[in-house]
Amino acid sequence: MIQKNNQSVSLLLAHINDTHSYFEPSSLQLKLTIEQQTLQPYVSAGGFARIATRVNQLRQQAKESDKGFLFLHAGDCFQGTLYFSLFKGRANAELLNALNIDAMALGNHELDMGNEPVAYFLKRINFPLLAGNWDVSNESKDKPVRVSQADNLRSFNTNEQCAHWIVKTVNGVDIAIFSLALDKMAEISNPDQDTPFINAIEVANSTIKNIHKHSVKNIILLSHLGYEADLDLASKVKGIGVIVGGHSHRLQGDFSSVGLEKDDDYGQKIGQTFVVQAGYHALSMGHCEVTFDAEGNVSHFNGKNELLLGRRLCLDASLSQVYVDNAHVKASEMLKQNPNIVICKKDPMVHDILLNKYIPRVRKLQKTIVAKSDFPLRHVRIPDKDGPSVLAPLVAESFLFMMNKQGFDVDFSIHNAGGVRSSLNPGNITIADIAGKLLPFAVPIGVYEIEGRYLSMILEGAMNNAFNNGVEGTGSGSYPYTHNLRYTYDADKPSGQRIDSLHICNREGDWQLIEHDRLYTGTSSAYTMKGKEGYDAIINMRKHGTVTSFSMADCFVEFLQVNNDRFQHTSSVLSRSKQNLR
Repeated sequence: MIQKNNQSVSLLLAHINDTHSYFEPSSLQLKLTIEQQTLQPYVSAGGFARIATRVNQLRQQAKESDKGFLFLHAGDCFQGTLYFSLFKGRANAELLNALNIDAMALGNHELDMGNEPVAYFLKRINFPLLAGNWDVSNESKDKPVRVSQADNLRSFNTNEQCAHWIVKTVNGVDIAIFSLALDKMAEISNPDQDTPFINAIEVANSTIKNIHKHSVKNIILLSHLGYEADLDLASKVKGIGVIVGGHSHRLQGDFSSVGLEKDDDYGQKIGQTFVVQAGYHALSMGHCEVTFDAEGNVSHFNGKNELLLGRRLCLDASLSQVYVDNAHVKASEMLKQNPNIVICKKDPMVHDILLNKYIPRVRKLQKTIVAKSDFPLRHVRIPDKDGPSVLAPLVAESFLFMMNKQGFDVDFSIHNAGGVRSSLNPGNITIADIAGKLLPFAVPIGVYEIEGRYLSMILEGAMNNAFNNGVEGTGSGSYPYTHNLRYTYDADKPSGQRIDSLHICNREGDWQLIEHDRLYTGTSSAYTMKGKEGYDAIINMRKHGTVTSFSMADCFVEFLQVNNDRFQHTSSVLSRSKQNLR
């Protein structure tokens, strides 16, 4: 086809972001006012099958109007539900393939478990994964699978010092698409140490110059920087027509008529750049008609976000209020007339993939019992008058158990209280209780070697942060729960002297004082190993430690399955114990 890059071009651009493995529809409560009465119905919202239906409708509209069509995902498809806990990205790949997206941005949660899950994800997807400021050029060749081997990863181009970008040709006119992720990715996620992220603004400027050098004028940035960062970049960098964003879960548009918060208008214009974002959890999608003029400027822009709902609407009949006549019918009609809501059926092909391949295993997971407790298993971040967390020490122990099972010979474990998200009720404990409630984030567990002198510094830093003791802390989630370590914390002592009587339990079960010059092997989550929230002394570990592919939930499930009898006894004792604070 003869290229016509000196001509205008129009396209329909559809986009989603932060879907976080929400493949099935969610139950969403709305708030409607009908004849001066407030109704709060529940509706079935979103899901990949509905997204597929709406995308196919829009794709057909574009074809009928002789416009190009693009469908983009702005990152963070990993994490969020049992579908990720169980399948670690395999279901994400198949269902995104079924949506027939043109490209996806790398999000921070894609890297929560390091590079390896992304490398396998790249092998399974049939679309490009864009990560223009991710430098994978020096990735170690010793890894069993590497992201740098993937032909469909568009990462940082070290030769040109810019992002690798893709081209979509619409009616003979080229449109360039590149992506940027948070350049401080290592602070909030877990990319491998040998694959750093480059400054986003610098990469944006160099990439636009490179695109223009190839005589392409029309540019779309697929961003996982966050909404405010997108607006900031649009004000500083010239030459981008549209920024399709993610990370901040912003649903642009006015949804106040159905009880959701009103946000900025869809398509914020900063200079000559339009910034869009489409919510989260596959509840909604955005789409816009865009025309680039002959110079690559956006001469026409019109679009909106849409909530994707099913036809059914449920009013709570148990409420004592008397509804207006035909309340159900009137509420349904109000939703149908709302310009920001689309009532759509589930696409049968996508729904069948879920129904036949993934839903049965998730349902089984929800019913699989791994342990039983005859009493409540309480979790609190900071010990109170009723004692410490029962669960957090057991979770910490499960890390040591799993890592030793893998041959690491670990001496102790430390886990931050915020890494445990809930208590558990008496009765059967299922995998879903653990992976969906107690430890819902698939954060990997790591192993590190560290000198004894730093252990008291790690513990004091975490405690000081939790209690705002001499520092402006980040919250009680930093409180350290341990296994094979015991100590006292005296909040009134001078900084650096608040941890006392620090002992470690040896292989024979004897407690010994920590030796400052001795090298010990510890295990913690990869998040804690970054030294955040008061744990900064942990970065004194030898080299960088080892981050495994086992998540917190993986460790605890395995621990309970093997040690259920001892779990019953230990948790019973812990439930009656008190943390030694003074």
